[in-house]
Parts: sequence; C-alpha cells; structure tokens
Amino acid sequence: MNAQQYFTDARLAKLDAAIKAAEKATSGEVRLYVEDSCKEDVLDRAAFLFAELKMHKTELRNGVLFYLAIKDHKFAILGDGGINAKVGNDFWNHIKIEMLSFFKEGQFSEGLEKGISMAGEALSTHFPFKRGDVNELSDDIIIK
Repeated sequence: MNAQQYFTDARLAKLDAAIKAAEKATSGEVRLYVEDSCKEDVLDRAAFLFAELKMHKTELRNGVLFYLAIKDHKFAILGDGGINAKVGNDFWNHIKIEMLSFFKEGQFSEGLEKGISMAGEALSTHFPFKRGDVNELSDDIIIK
C-alpha cells in the first residue's frame, strides 16, 4: 500500500485536526510530510524537506517537521534551532518511542496523531500560544 492509498480522507481529517489542536497550544509550527520511499538517510531527507518548506523562516525558529516514508518504514521528527536550544537531548526521543509503538502495528496515522499531539503539548511550555499569534507556515499535509 502506498502513502496516498493509506491516508484516506478520514485519516487526513484526523491528522489535520491534530495539527490544528497542537498549534492552539503553542506558537510552534507543525508540518507533516509523508511519501512512499526514502532512499537516503532519513535525517538528511527530513533536513532537505525542512529547508524546502522554509520551516526555518519562523520568527522564533520553532518549526517541527514530522516525516514518514511509509514503504521504507523510516521516520524522523526535526525541530528547528529555537526549539533545540531550549529542550533536552531526549525531547524528541520520547515522542519517537511513542510513535514507534503505533508504527510497529501498522497504525501510521494514529502514531502521527500521537506524536503531533505530544509535540504540541511539550512545546507549549517553551513556546506558549499567545493572543494574536500568526500561523507562519501552512498546515497543509503533504502526501507524495
């Protein structure tokens, strides 16, 4: 099954809701990019996409990219420098472990929802949502 077949309209709606809920708790910006395959190092691919999506252009450098290559069973969470300057080394690992428990069962959508929710909650302590906060990046989910 490829990414476009797996991510039905219902699953995309739930993921979109998870992104919107996360961004209501934090000024951080959350993006999701899913594709079938990743033939390179997953962190290199995620970093390339992070730059392509201009995620480093937020005022507080608090963008987060969730990346999944569904057929290759590779995923990464990449946070911008503003986040990494404020959080500990295990910040992303805890979220990745939770997501992996879903992914092992083939529950990719549920794992992404959980990870996005956890990221929003965790980021709210360092980058709380403030009145008048502007959505600096598109919330569109990219499925290739």
